[in-house]
Amino acid sequence: MGLDRRAFVKFVAGGVAGTLFTPVIWKGLDDAAIWSQNWGWIPRVPKGEVKSAPALSKLCPSGCAVKVKTVEGQPFAALGNKDNPMSKGGICPVCAGAVQLMYSPARVKSPMKKVAEGKLQAISWEDAEALLVEKLTALKGQEGKVAAICGDSTGSTAEVLSALVAGLGSSAFSVMPDEAYVASQGVKLMGGSGQPGFDIEGADLVLMIGADALDSWGPSVANQKAFAAARPVGADATAAYVYAGPAANNTSAVCDKFLAVPPTATATFALGLANALIAAGAVSSASDFAEYKALAAKVTPEVFEKETGLKADVLKDLVAKFKAAKAPLVVAGASFGQGAGARDFVAAASLNVLLGRVGQKGGMTLLPAAPKAIASAIAPAKDAASYLAEVATGKAAPGALIVYEANPAYALPQAADMAKALGNIAFKVSLATYMDETASLCDLVLPAAHSFERFDDAMNPYGVAKPTYLAGKPVVKKPVVDAKNPADVLLGAAGKLGLSLGVETGEDLVKAKAKAVGADIAALTGGGAWQGEAKGGALTLGAAALAKAPAAKADDKALALAPIAKLAIGTATLATPPANLLTIRDTELSGKDLFVQMNAATAKKAGVAEGDRVKLAAGSGEMKARVHVNEGVAAGTVAVLLGFGRSAWDEFTKGKGDNVYKILTVSDEAGTGLKVWAGSTVTVAKI
Repeated sequence: MGLDRRAFVKFVAGGVAGTLFTPVIWKGLDDAAIWSQNWGWIPRVPKGEVKSAPALSKLCPSGCAVKVKTVEGQPFAALGNKDNPMSKGGICPVCAGAVQLMYSPARVKSPMKKVAEGKLQAISWEDAEALLVEKLTALKGQEGKVAAICGDSTGSTAEVLSALVAGLGSSAFSVMPDEAYVASQGVKLMGGSGQPGFDIEGADLVLMIGADALDSWGPSVANQKAFAAARPVGADATAAYVYAGPAANNTSAVCDKFLAVPPTATATFALGLANALIAAGAVSSASDFAEYKALAAKVTPEVFEKETGLKADVLKDLVAKFKAAKAPLVVAGASFGQGAGARDFVAAASLNVLLGRVGQKGGMTLLPAAPKAIASAIAPAKDAASYLAEVATGKAAPGALIVYEANPAYALPQAADMAKALGNIAFKVSLATYMDETASLCDLVLPAAHSFERFDDAMNPYGVAKPTYLAGKPVVKKPVVDAKNPADVLLGAAGKLGLSLGVETGEDLVKAKAKAVGADIAALTGGGAWQGEAKGGALTLGAAALAKAPAAKADDKALALAPIAKLAIGTATLATPPANLLTIRDTELSGKDLFVQMNAATAKKAGVAEGDRVKLAAGSGEMKARVHVNEGVAAGTVAVLLGFGRSAWDEFTKGKGDNVYKILTVSDEAGTGLKVWAGSTVTVAKI
């Protein structure tokens, strides 16, 4: 069945992601409409010739190749770039507002230093850079004394940051626990190496387990384009889509089937399906097939129904779909902020191994390690949640911490404890575009140029099926605030510290990366993309890792907590863009009240009803909200939107709702050392 008008309207109703699923909807809009929100902080567009320039927006996790429209050199709108093979004219709901966000009142407008009573005071770049070098010089050569947390895993600036830390004699370089990092750890558990990719475009059956692939997971714009191509209007669909996750969302709205799976039962769901496939004749040449088969056999129909809340008959339907498909694909992983571990990834990804779909068209791929732009760059020692847990206990005692485009004080579980751990570090510096919660706690804040104001790049955004490299250059002569390219700042500091990293500027850095990749820099900054070839690779089924499942916790009062990401509402590093506030439903946020969602049976079990005010508690954190009864939520699950409860940013987002990260509880995942929180549970009490 094709994507008819009814199906399309249903998708659009899901939010901004739906409206941006195709650029067609934008064709009737003129530039005045884009600027209809006449906020005082947005300059008036001058009269003159309208031009467009290709650019790379890094505001979303995957990066969007866009065209920035300008008049007399002043940007006024960002649209999709039809010439880019990734976006094909599409744009995500965050990057659609990228130009307006250049002028956001939340931007860090100049370097700032913490003075008396914790206040930040503007200082010059000369003084700020001198202070940075002074603090780092005092710690040079001492292992662990200089640390860094990076929130941009695709950009080459991360290489500069890690090389700076290493050059100062430390290995304390960590990254925010994003999907790519977790999935790469999962691949290791399966005996492989590299970042996994998923050829959604080439598949004729796509089962997404936890991966909200048409909104908040992976290269969502490219995924939407693949979906649209498989659902031509007026013609039969060429691919079937099934979404299995904790709550109905923009992705489930257009899929052929939605299966509500609690966040605590993702692995059980995958192993139950594996058991059904093996019973139907599926075999694998993987060395651990016998152990895997035995593990899967433990997920009997009775166990499957008890842990997932689904009827076992859904497995028969899925097996029939897989048998009928020529190129089935299981997309593994969770969206940003949902805290799934490597084991959950292995449970889902192993289905591709079982079905022989690794390295095949329309299957799961492995991307080789990307070439370095900075030879001395090091890999992250651990994720930021694990590192700050060590800081909290005194196991790690850095004298200085550099935070780059990351917000650990807000976007890590038990957020209050993470913020407190940051307080144990004597000198903290944030390279940030916006004044976020972490920047407000730092001793030195260095304003980072916006994506459209600097040279920047993106290597292998998570989920791409092939090695992929994107790059962008400034579309304005100078930043609209007193900001600098973070790469320039870090490279300048390295030079003053006597470290030679091989490049001197951010522009040099991007050119060096393009050369290492073998890409034409002019074509890249002109809006193109470089794509290489993925590899197959022999993977095991990960039976040894799956056998280390944690024991189930029996607690009749606790409910599974499902943090839900919606790209339009923002990301771990970006609060809700002002224009996107209009997409938030009054059953998600009303005034300053955040709503938590659960189905009627779960609400009855918790003793609450529609509209009730409740307190959710877990670990040392608690939050308040109101109840919305929604039958699209899995049994025994409380779904809560990420992105609210900001204590920094701007008047549009500050103080609205509450921060779910406060009540997410973490555990150490066996075999990886990762901090995971997808298995968080919470108590709900009426107030």
